[in-house]
Amino acid sequence: MKLLIVESPSKAKTIEKYLGSDFRVVASVGHVRDLPKSNKAAIDVPGGFIPHYEVTKGKEKVIAQIKSLAKKADEVLLATDPDREGEAIAWHVAQACGLTNDKRPTTDNVKRIVFHEITKEAVEEALEHPREIDQSLREAQEARRVLDRLVGYDLSGLIWKKVRYGLSAGRVQSPALRIIMEREREIRAFKPVTFWTITAELQDPSTGSGQVMIFTCSIEPTDKKEVEKIIKEGRAGDWQVTDIKETRVARAPRAPFITSTLQQTASSRLGWSPSRTMSIAQRLYEAGHITYMRTDSTNLGAQAVKQIEEVVEKRFGADYFEPKTFAKKSKNAQEAHEAIRPTHLNVEMAGANDEQHKLYRLIWQRTVASQMKSAEVMRTKVVANVGQGSTLSEMPDFWLNGSRILFDGWLKADPASASEDVILPKLLAKDPLKLLAIDSTEKETEPPTRYSEAGLIKELEKRGIGRPSTYASIIKTLDDRGYVEKISKALHPTDTGDVVSSFLEENFATYISDSFTADMEDKLDDIANGSRTYIKTLSDFYTPFLKELKSKDKIEKQTNLGKAPNGEKCPVCGGDMIIKLGKGGKFLSCEKFPDCQGARTIDGKELAGPKDTGELCPKCGKGNLVTREGKFGMFTACSRFPKCKFVKKDEEQERANSTGVECPECKKGYLSERRGRFGLFYSCSNYPDCKFIIKSKPTGEKCHICGALMMAGTKTIPDRCSDKSCPNHNPHKLEKSK
Repeated sequence: MKLLIVESPSKAKTIEKYLGSDFRVVASVGHVRDLPKSNKAAIDVPGGFIPHYEVTKGKEKVIAQIKSLAKKADEVLLATDPDREGEAIAWHVAQACGLTNDKRPTTDNVKRIVFHEITKEAVEEALEHPREIDQSLREAQEARRVLDRLVGYDLSGLIWKKVRYGLSAGRVQSPALRIIMEREREIRAFKPVTFWTITAELQDPSTGSGQVMIFTCSIEPTDKKEVEKIIKEGRAGDWQVTDIKETRVARAPRAPFITSTLQQTASSRLGWSPSRTMSIAQRLYEAGHITYMRTDSTNLGAQAVKQIEEVVEKRFGADYFEPKTFAKKSKNAQEAHEAIRPTHLNVEMAGANDEQHKLYRLIWQRTVASQMKSAEVMRTKVVANVGQGSTLSEMPDFWLNGSRILFDGWLKADPASASEDVILPKLLAKDPLKLLAIDSTEKETEPPTRYSEAGLIKELEKRGIGRPSTYASIIKTLDDRGYVEKISKALHPTDTGDVVSSFLEENFATYISDSFTADMEDKLDDIANGSRTYIKTLSDFYTPFLKELKSKDKIEKQTNLGKAPNGEKCPVCGGDMIIKLGKGGKFLSCEKFPDCQGARTIDGKELAGPKDTGELCPKCGKGNLVTREGKFGMFTACSRFPKCKFVKKDEEQERANSTGVECPECKKGYLSERRGRFGLFYSCSNYPDCKFIIKSKPTGEKCHICGALMMAGTKTIPDRCSDKSCPNHNPHKLEKSK
């Protein structure tokens, strides 16, 4: 028996279909080991930045299963993803399961195989070329993990002491937040200027009731009197075409998708977040529909180009095909990898649901279009003005741009990329035009736009910050930390994000700069290709960083963020107030705090301060219980928060919210309805002692397959199992497989 190990159960199922009965395919279900939560026990810095890993909670059964199967196997093949993360998972599985160790890093019957697409041909090809675990790739991932832990813990610890408990910083998330804040400051400093746009509706009289053309004035005056003069002359004079300029241009196809461009296009066309796009792409990859979705290479293999040629000739005609290569966007792009493409180009639609269909179609269109001829477009600019009789010394021109497609080329495969071209009638210089209307619109100059998720990814990529595998997690982390919020697709920094970024920019400008962050990414790439060592990279960074960190230990606590606006006074003592940062953002606090606990919202509304109930905290026995106003209303908690996190339950509300379903984990509490930042969920009434949670309302029934708790369905989804690993978690898919 040969044992083949991958990360995901769905990937295991796909591969199992391609292999014979002498293979057993199992999944590690992601990482099996990680650094412990306690930073002191995580990394031995003096010993050479040695990480001390521990088995991830819940993975004991997975490790035991792999160990048991490995003992019976003649050969063990580690077939995790073909990148640094996959290499690290392969190494951790081998170490945790006793397949290899430091003294015996490789064995004759434990090998690593890689493939960039999950097809029968790719898997069989990989089995023909087993290799050892690439320690350089693995060390690059380890260096990133250790760096992120050291920076995150050390910087976050300082922010806790100097700004507010519970905040965090990160090696890559903080530069990304700084970029968002820099744009926000530009917007705040922007001073609008009033101007007018003037448009004229003109028509070619020879066409009778034909096309109405909207011409725009070539200047945008800022003086109302000038606007009125132009409109007066426009209404009085006779209009004609004064100039026509035609330019034939070629629109070249875009490169096949890499991780960043896939996320950007899915965001702009489908409105999806980067993390959602990557999750759907992961499903397509594991099902064998697309190649590996974490790549920065625009390269297409010869076999793929041949398939595209066949598709183009069959669908559009031989005249449309033209093979192309594209310049790499990253200087460290893995050219041995391929761009994101369908594994079988003759399949135009694939996936298990509508989301997967949409993303697959997007990938198919971009891949096929990339190897097609450029589109030929005739761009036309028509200039119009009043003729004889104008009293203005210089009547400004009015213009209209349009174009027509002469040869559609690659747009045939990707029609959504074609712009909304204005098709103009055939016009000649000095042709008369009939004025239908001329009017003006008062406007103001607009500040720079805030970054969308797609825009931020593009900016990070341009500056060399992060890598394909990290873009989605960077944005998700900023959102999870409450540093940004998405409003109409734009990323707005919150008060908390503003304060954290300002603190880091003032005290650690070097370490969150573009150049420093991009240079560190290059060094991690150097570790991956074997030209740089793990210890030197971490030592060169951490020694000066730690020195800088210690030098900031004496700075004053940043509790005062400035005087209250509009001279707001304390509602309790009438004294002066200052701006502070709380969990919900900025608020106004009495300058005499903690002697006076008067507070207001940043808008000046009075906030109810904490009121002592006179009860001793039943958990720590040291603090008193106080009633506070929180984000979701009033609550009673220990006065020693955050050292003691006891929160008194509202028994009446708890009974009203209870589903009456016993918690399947602790068997002591009952599942109750809760509301969080992401909406409704159901958790154990014994929280925080028991942290069992499910997203949908429990039915009280048990799953007939695995025995886990069942969740209530919706109009389109029947009741389903709460265990994600159970086939009954997706009833539609289960029924289809039957």
